[in-house]
Amino acid sequence: MLQQDQPQDYVIATGEQRSVRDFVNASARNMGLELEWQGEGRAEQAVLRTCNNQQFKCRAGDVLVRIDPRYFRPAEVETLLGDASKAERELGWKPKTSFDELVREMALADLNQAQEEALVRQHRCKL
Repeated sequence: MLQQDQPQDYVIATGEQRSVRDFVNASARNMGLELEWQGEGRAEQAVLRTCNNQQFKCRAGDVLVRIDPRYFRPAEVETLLGDASKAERELGWKPKTSFDELVREMALADLNQAQEEALVRQHRCKL
């Protein structure tokens, strides 16, 4: 993209459509958690069904995800789907990372950061 003679806009996307729920479920799976979704609309929440990760101090029935209306977009769209056909056509770009691989990478990075921050708080020091 950066080596093009003329600057242009490119969409970098897989062309797959996933929901926030798909992302949350995949993240939980990657951390050894199984969720159960309960309720409807703004009252919907994800409750822990099982935890297969000894690092976590959570129990079945704990609410792990709640909807927070502060994060709603003022003009929400029904669907978002990236079309990377221009990037493929002009740059030869194709996605190489699957949804599950990307979620695993993101979840483990966030987990590692949270563990580092907990360690810093525990020892009251700075990295």
